Amino acid sequence: MAQRTTGQRSEGKSSPDLDPRDRLILALCAELKAERETRAALEDALAHGVVSLEILQAIISDPVPVVTEEDIVRIERVLALDAARSAILAKDAPTVRGLRGGG
Repeated sequence: MAQRTTGQRSEGKSSPDLDPRDRLILALCAELKAERETRAALEDALAHGVVSLEILQAIISDPVPVVTEEDIVRIERVLALDAARSAILAKDAPTVRGLRGGG
């Protein structure tokens, strides 16, 4: 995924109104935008002849993994937090019987 600057991290705190799926969608949109900008910059560089064949071969031969180990750790952390939050909410959620005064 695209790297964020320090300023973006402080401004980009996750909203409590967004669930993990919404945050994932936003992250994927940001990644897609960054990839499109990178592609446009590369196309522009190619059009102006500032990228050599050796650089293109290096780009092709060193692909970025689709999912990194860091991504997997982050996803597992989010899933664990979500599961813990769901368990707490389920435990504290009122039951129909409890709402009717039946305990």
